[in-house]
Amino acid sequence: MPGSPLEVLRVFLKLGLTSFGGPIAHLGYFREEFVVRRRWTDEACFTDLVALCQFLPGPASSQVAFALGLGRAGWAGGAAAWAAFTLPSAVALFLFAEGAAALNGRWGGAMLHGLKLVAVAIIAQAVWGMARALCPDRQRAAIALAGALIILTGFSSLNQIATILLGGLAGLLFCRTAERPIAGRLTIHLSKRAGIVCLALFALLIALLPFGARSHPLALFNAFYRSGALVFGGGHVVLPLLREAVVNPGWVGNDVFLAGYGAAQAVPGPLFTFAAYLGAVASPVPGLAGACIALLAIFLPGILILAGTLPFWESFRQRVWAQSAMRGVNAAVVGLLGAALFDPVWTSTMHTHADFAVALACFVLLVAWRVAPIFIVALGAFSGLVLAAFGGM
Repeated sequence: MPGSPLEVLRVFLKLGLTSFGGPIAHLGYFREEFVVRRRWTDEACFTDLVALCQFLPGPASSQVAFALGLGRAGWAGGAAAWAAFTLPSAVALFLFAEGAAALNGRWGGAMLHGLKLVAVAIIAQAVWGMARALCPDRQRAAIALAGALIILTGFSSLNQIATILLGGLAGLLFCRTAERPIAGRLTIHLSKRAGIVCLALFALLIALLPFGARSHPLALFNAFYRSGALVFGGGHVVLPLLREAVVNPGWVGNDVFLAGYGAAQAVPGPLFTFAAYLGAVASPVPGLAGACIALLAIFLPGILILAGTLPFWESFRQRVWAQSAMRGVNAAVVGLLGAALFDPVWTSTMHTHADFAVALACFVLLVAWRVAPIFIVALGAFSGLVLAAFGGM
């Protein structure tokens, strides 16, 4: 039964304010809310939708939210779902960016260092969890290792693309044995014409935006759009792409980048809202304008490619070769994130034994004790202050 955009906005705003725990936790919240409680869709269709969003580049949980809103109340419902789920954390990170200037002194720097240690633990947790889920056999473990080695030769967009393409090729060759049953059919209806328009716009922006790079707003939009368009696996995997986009050209300092990434763990909603923080502190277009440009740019490619793929997904996903290729791509993504954990995160953050002890404690609390990330962030900031007080930094 169709609903209204206002209904979608209200439901997703509650989720945007309370959905802590990262993309996998978000999908659990969505299932409970929309399959079990509200019955907006059934189990098979929800599983099918999750599979599609994990297959595509972009933030999986935000794409699922957009698709659920789209199915409930059309394009206005999709926009309402995205805005309500995204804006609470984006606003919080923008406010953190605006207050970051107050952290320039000794104690502010100590808190930022503590947040960087949290980032080490969070990314290590992501690598650990993704490796267990996506590399359960020797073939995929080998693909992940090869992907990490490619990235460690020197990170660039070309290395990122090469890693993903080679992972897909390796999946075609070596990952054709563990076929999984296909769930029911997707019930969100879009015309093929609308899908083609969205895919064409996605490709057109990829091709044309670099030509406007001399304009500061377009350069910022291009950097975040390309980052969002090249991320497979969502969430933490965007870290190395964003670092290349804003740290390498000197728009954002590495310490400021990692501190913001640590702070992003303390807010609910999608991790891609980290872009709002980066846009606000980036030199080309700082402040609110930069935050809005970066936020829109990083989410737009995932939304366009999802809307463009929905009309064609059912027939494509039944093909064995597509499933095999994506197993290889997912394994390569694990290697990419593992390489990013070492460089730049580990190499730029771990300076003393005390740093390692704090990061290890945060990791154990996250993995073994399943402590909520917001408490880990508070612990990291406090630990930074303690290290500074005792000369451990």
